[in-house]
This record gives sequence, C-alpha cells and structure tokens, in this order.
Amino acid sequence: MRDMLHRLRLAGRMPMSVLLCLVVAGGLLSGCGTANNAAAPVPEADTNDKSAAAGGQSPAPAEEQVVKDELGHEVKVPAAPKRIFAPYLEDSLLKLGIKPVAQWSSGSQGQDYLQQELSGVPRLDFSGGPPSPEVLMAYNPDLIILQNTSYSGNGNYEKYAKIAPTYAFTNASGDVEKSLTTLGSLLGKTAEAEQALKAYRQKVQEAQEKLDQAAKGKKVAVIRFAARGVSLMGGNYMSGQVLYQKLGLGKPKLVEKENSAAISLEILPELDADYIFIINQYGQGTERIKEITGSPIWKAMPAVKQGQVFEVSDNYWLGNGLIAYEKIIDDTVKHLVK
Repeated sequence: MRDMLHRLRLAGRMPMSVLLCLVVAGGLLSGCGTANNAAAPVPEADTNDKSAAAGGQSPAPAEEQVVKDELGHEVKVPAAPKRIFAPYLEDSLLKLGIKPVAQWSSGSQGQDYLQQELSGVPRLDFSGGPPSPEVLMAYNPDLIILQNTSYSGNGNYEKYAKIAPTYAFTNASGDVEKSLTTLGSLLGKTAEAEQALKAYRQKVQEAQEKLDQAAKGKKVAVIRFAARGVSLMGGNYMSGQVLYQKLGLGKPKLVEKENSAAISLEILPELDADYIFIINQYGQGTERIKEITGSPIWKAMPAVKQGQVFEVSDNYWLGNGLIAYEKIIDDTVKHLVK
C-alpha cells in the first residue's frame, strides 16, 4: 500500500487525504466481495425436475397434456402428477421410479414381490371390485390410471373421472412393454421407460442365447393350481407370455391355439412337455397338487421321470410388469440351463 501511495503522490494528481480514502474504500469493497462469494449458498438440485441428461431421467412436464385413452376418452393429464392411483400397475410404476398413493390387493393377498419398494403404501381391496369413489377420494389422487376394462366398467370410469383425470387401458397386461411406454409418456418419464425397456430386452436376448443352447426345440408347460381348479397357461399373459412370446420356448399342443386349458388326471396323458412349471396360486392349490402329483399317471410322464418339474413363485409368475418378467426369466434360465 505504501508503494501505491508513493506512486500516486509522485503523480501529483490529487491530495494525500483523497488518496488515502480511495485506497481504504477499495480495500473494504474488495474484502466484502470476497466474503460474499465465499458465503454464497450453492443452489440445490430440483429433485422434481431432473433432465434426461442427468442420470437419464426425464424432465417433468411443464404443462398439462391432453391425450386420448384406449377407450376414447379425452383426458387432461396434469403437469408432473404426484399422487397417482394405478391399481395392478404398481410393477410398471416402480420401474419408472414412482410410488402410488395406494396399491392393489385381493383380500389379504397382494403383490408380495413388490412390497419392499411399496413399503408404507396402503392397500385397497379389489376382491369385491374396484373401490367406491368415496374410498378413493380419501387418497386425494391427482391422476387415476385404470389397468383394464373391468376396472373402468359399470360406470366406474365416470365416477372416478369426477375425482381426478382418469386414463383407461383396455388391457395393459396384453402388452406390458407398450403400456410401460404409455405410462412413461403420461407421467413425464419417457427416458426412464426407455431405459427399463432397453435393459429388459437385453436380458431377454441373453436368456434366449442360453436357452437356445440348452433347450432348443423343447416344450414347456405352466400348470396353475388354484382354488377354482387346475389349468394350463397359454401364451398371451403373465408367465406364459414371457416363456413363449419372449424366450421362444415351445408350447404344448393343448394351448397352441388357446390361452388356457383345464387340466385333470384324464387330460394329463395329452400333455406333451419336456419341462413343467407348477404354480400354487395363493397357496390354495395345495390339495390338488397332492392329488395330481401323487397319481401314477403323473409319475409316468417323461418330464416327471427326468426330474424336470419345478415349483415356482405364484407371486411374480402371475405378475404383470417388467420386474415380474425379469424374475421369471431368471427362474427359467436357472432351471433349464445346467
């Protein structure tokens, strides 16, 4: 500072008193500027508006969008909906990083394979049909998504649409990949949907390659033991869709053209399958499993003799969504690829 004063004084441009004031004021301003920069808070990231470039997440919609649902209703979907009710679509919602305000259940039975992710989400019982508007209003949804026409029928759509904008699928289970894409578009989660589908398709491809080596040309049967009877699952839904449509495994003749077929001891000799998967739905098929698997007819079947019968989880083998389907693929590869 002494050097600076000396130089300015030599310049003879202003009195010493003025020079001192200017130098002191400049030092104070410089110090204040430094202190303010150091103390300035760093802006926090907006967790509700993440761009696709940051971790592959979609930006939240800036404004509402008007779309037509699969039943032809015009729906005004709110910008960045937060409170979503989408019964039996919880698997797909979780793939998009979304927790619903309530989850589907049937009596005491729920989607157990999702419960860790759905911790704290209350259950709504659909065993007697969709909940009343009065029950649903208590959850204050800002968007309702109905998985199939049985949920939207009987005037339910019109009642629900008075509570919140309501989007209806005809049958979201028929093509889980397509319905996930639709959900991603509705909820501003297109990037998340694309990422989930890419990972799923990669998993399918890898499983196909392994199964082509170990079980090419083999037929697989999925027998569902339930309270109402025993049936052979076809290829249009749930695990049957994964095994036959995605993994390319062979279907038994009984369901080549049908989506399901009743199974009894009399029908068993017609079941042409190299591998058999058994599903005990809700634990209600235990007695029928004992009856059929204890019979000489069952024990004489080639798949049984070769030890190629596997009991699998009723929960996700009867589930709908990529989380369930990925678990089914893992089970299939584990049992068929040695």
